[in-house]
This record gives sequence, structure tokens and C-alpha cells, in this order.
Amino acid sequence: QLQASGGGLVQPGGSLRLFCSASERTFSSYFMGWFRQAPGKEREFIATVSRSGGTVLYADPVKGRFTISRDGDENTVYLQMNALKPDDTAVYYCAAKTIYSRDHISRGQYFYWGQGTLVTVSS
Repeated sequence: QLQASGGGLVQPGGSLRLFCSASERTFSSYFMGWFRQAPGKEREFIATVSRSGGTVLYADPVKGRFTISRDGDENTVYLQMNALKPDDTAVYYCAAKTIYSRDHISRGQYFYWGQGTLVTVSS
């Protein structure tokens, strides 16, 4: 239902754009988000966008560097990542929140998950 892509190897300070393709039904979820998991660490929230696009939330480590957006015509969610740092190295997952709640950043609120795409930031 979710297909993430766009990961790769990039030098520090560089940019990448991640893509998350969804079925039409999944794309109509309340929120579509991105999470990441670095080696040996818990999966953490990165960003999320509401169905209307009117509500966007970011984790503090990526504020001002990452931008989440969605395209209803393509049923795709994007994560534009700029000024990448080695600490951004992780597997990035897109997810769909199908539960109506005020919590938009906890992993447990997201029911559908993509397979993940690896982002490596290294010189």
C-alpha cells in the first residue's frame, strides 16, 4: 500500500528527495508521515502532513532542513531533505495514520508502513 523510494548516498550538506507512493485509499488517510531508524536506535518521527495539507509537523532535528509535501494527483508524499548531516543516516519509512486522534507523531498512531529506503550521508 505504501512504496518508499529515493534514498541513496549523499555527501554532508547535500540534498535528497524521498518519494512515498500510496494507493488512493491509503493516501486519503488523516495524516501521511515519515519516520527514520538509524542503526541501533528506535524508529523516530520526522515529519507528517494532514490530508488537506493544512497541518504540517516536524521533529526538532530536521526543522528548517526538511520539507514534507503531498500531491493528490499522484497519490505521493515527498520529503525534501536539504543540508544533510551524517546523523541523518538511517532507513526512512513512510506511514499512514488512519486513526483520528490528536497524537500525530507517535509510531503507534500509524497503521500502514512502507518498506523503507536507506539514506546514507557520508563523505
